[in-house]
Amino acid sequence: MRVHVVSDVHGNSRDLAAAGEGADALVCLGDLVLFLDYADHSRGIFPDLFGAANAGTLVELRTARRFEEARALGRRLWGELDAAGTSRESVIEGAVRRQYAELFAAFPTPTYATYGNVDIPRLWPEYAGPGTTVLDGQRVEIGGRVFGFVGGGLTSPMRTPYEISDEEYAAKIEAVGEVDVLCTHIPPDVPELCYDTVARRFERGSAALLHAIRTTRPRYSLFGHVHQPLARRVRIEGTECVNVGHFNATGTPFVLQW
Repeated sequence: MRVHVVSDVHGNSRDLAAAGEGADALVCLGDLVLFLDYADHSRGIFPDLFGAANAGTLVELRTARRFEEARALGRRLWGELDAAGTSRESVIEGAVRRQYAELFAAFPTPTYATYGNVDIPRLWPEYAGPGTTVLDGQRVEIGGRVFGFVGGGLTSPMRTPYEISDEEYAAKIEAVGEVDVLCTHIPPDVPELCYDTVARRFERGSAALLHAIRTTRPRYSLFGHVHQPLARRVRIEGTECVNVGHFNATGTPFVLQW
């Protein structure tokens, strides 16, 4: 059995279309939407609306953890758009819908997917075809192994679309229970898995996920979210914890075979 796993697709539909080649199934751990590319400031919804220069300034402020200044810049730019009679909600949703139409069409059959923190879950049912199974706080058997899925991120200064409270996230982890492979968008709360060496900040990892790994001991904990982690793999008890990679940049899935 061979399963390919991707995360943080961020608009890379070209490589996504080939990500399932040679695999019995594809697993996607979310973040399909590309709002702002930290490596290429000309790509994404934000620069499409406000230009690469403003996108570069926003990245610089966020990287420096000057979040209030970043939000002030966003308020000014969106305010100018609102003043021109354009609804920011409709503009963003329209751009996200265009990306989702292209990305979901690229998924092979079968695909098992959960949400990332930049995704908009309410739109997924409109684009997920019969070959794509969306799971969040749920389990599924793939090739004789039980996979559990928990999507989304925890609340953060970034204020991305699908952030939830620690309590809600922990409830979803508990609902999944004991599995062979625990699939999440965010990592367990382990410093070397949460620190992004390029953004120079800690992303939020889950203490509830870490507790579940220590108590239920799945074979694997698979996740993404941190694009350039200090460590990509850490072993906790008997569990191999693996950041499956920043698919937008690499175009290469993580391979799980048994």
